[in-house]
Amino acid sequence: MAEGLGRTVLHRYRFSRIWGLGNRSAPVAQTPCLISSSHDPIELQSIAPFRSSQTRTIPAKLTIDTPHCLTPPDFDVPGPIFEASIGHVLPPSLDEANAGESADSGSVLPLSWQRLHHDPSLLVADLKPHIVVLVDAVQLAAQTGKLVQAISVIKNRFPGSLLWTPGLGGPDNAAVLAWFGVDIFDFSRSGFAVASGHLLTAFGPRAPLDGEDCSPAVAVDHYDQSLRSVRSAISSGTLRTLAEQQSLNSPKLVEHMRFFDKMMKSSDNIMRIHPLGVNRIDYLSTTSHQDSSVEQWVDFISNTYQVPEKLDNVLVLLPCSARKPYRLSKSHRKFIQALGTNACHEVMVTSPLGLVPRDLEDVWPAAFYDIPVTGDWSRDELHRIESMVRNLVERHDYDRIINHSGMVIEIEGFNIIDTRQGESSGSRTALHRLTEAVQTAKEELRIHRRKGERVNLDRFMSISRYLHKSDDWLNDCRVRGKPPRWKIERDGKQIALWSFERAGFSFSKEAVKYLDACSALPRVHLIDDVKWKGDLHYGIVKSFEAGILMGQDLIVMQNDVAIGLARSIAPGWEWPGTPGRLAKMHQRI
Repeated sequence: MAEGLGRTVLHRYRFSRIWGLGNRSAPVAQTPCLISSSHDPIELQSIAPFRSSQTRTIPAKLTIDTPHCLTPPDFDVPGPIFEASIGHVLPPSLDEANAGESADSGSVLPLSWQRLHHDPSLLVADLKPHIVVLVDAVQLAAQTGKLVQAISVIKNRFPGSLLWTPGLGGPDNAAVLAWFGVDIFDFSRSGFAVASGHLLTAFGPRAPLDGEDCSPAVAVDHYDQSLRSVRSAISSGTLRTLAEQQSLNSPKLVEHMRFFDKMMKSSDNIMRIHPLGVNRIDYLSTTSHQDSSVEQWVDFISNTYQVPEKLDNVLVLLPCSARKPYRLSKSHRKFIQALGTNACHEVMVTSPLGLVPRDLEDVWPAAFYDIPVTGDWSRDELHRIESMVRNLVERHDYDRIINHSGMVIEIEGFNIIDTRQGESSGSRTALHRLTEAVQTAKEELRIHRRKGERVNLDRFMSISRYLHKSDDWLNDCRVRGKPPRWKIERDGKQIALWSFERAGFSFSKEAVKYLDACSALPRVHLIDDVKWKGDLHYGIVKSFEAGILMGQDLIVMQNDVAIGLARSIAPGWEWPGTPGRLAKMHQRI
């Protein structure tokens, strides 16, 4: 019986992934995909890369196979074939109970809520199943919060596995389940819908129209098109938007999305560096404002962000703009001209991110988001912005606050100067008041314009504190070149280049010793006797630091010596067992 399942990640977005099945150089199928049974229509069996069957014995035995050649290394024989006993499955409400006979642990791993709570064999380090089956997914979906908890535990514990939630998936919830991390879908719900005279579509169940065929073949086509849309959304980085749209098909899906967002707020695996291949993030609904990328940005600005040195004297609050980064917009060119100095700390007021300092306007997500603009602020948006301004002021030593944002902001102990006074931000009189307020502050507080190189260095140090939690590697550096490709030099040697495409730094070999000395980047340790020739994969990695972010630069260590840099293409939760590349070689000393 064949044991291996060839698979590699082709695209990833948060917990969702597109796996290429079979030979990584020429995959024969992709996930999210369908799994068929002998009772399913022939149209589905012809497109499903996996097949399943289950005995009627107690406990039942599950078999999963495939008509394709997915077994490495030769990929010349159909297979693999996996078998596993499902064991005794108790209802999720009996999570304190411990069933008698447990399920098998192997290439196919049947899991239940009860087993996740009681089976210590799941903690064995060498347990690396190819497919995980959440056998009580339907029951978990009916209970508050349990489905997303179970999926999150499974994805973090078995990152290299495909996940199947039997009986739960359908064309109407495929985007939501894929957003959580589900890879394999079955036809159960679509089949039940057809049997009752309905079609299950991407927008929910409906009765067929006059002259429309309500057949298994039509149902399969709806399912196939839904999964194609999901795969497209994963590869383009728009799955969140698609999942939000689809969640409106039922109150329960909205509930699952909200619990998932709450759970992700405390996660360390959200991308803080502009993800490669994703051009923007859309915050199009109030639900998207709860996305963990927003929560982590708000937390950073409120509690960690530090104003560039000697710039916390005059705080100028400005409105945002549709164009990113803001300074390239027509409105902000007017604001910058009206200010007439770079000695003030400019901070943009926006939704849903709250505040975006000028020195961080180039990073993700600040430079890569889009929202609908109505001019109205919700109560939650007002509360978030007021709280962030208050925290920013409390942690710094501003002497004056000039408010050109148009939002009414009050802070105890400050006489905030409103330069808008109900007018538009670009009106001649409002801009004149902004100029006068800044001129008065300059004269009374004796603040002075910074040199251009100082502005750039302050900006890069601020960005480095955000991306790398340290700016020590920039000590004694100079900024040369022309925008947007600024060169960062130390002792006459280039150590980094600002890469506006990825909103991050591109480091040279010369930078490795400085980055290593100040621990600016996470470290990955290779196996001692392996010769590092190319990209990083699980087989050559001995250990790595927690919290690796997608797109993040890493220091590659061997025998406790820094030997180069790599750039992560997979977030940290995937590293303990995901086949394929985890990071690309960037510099090799």
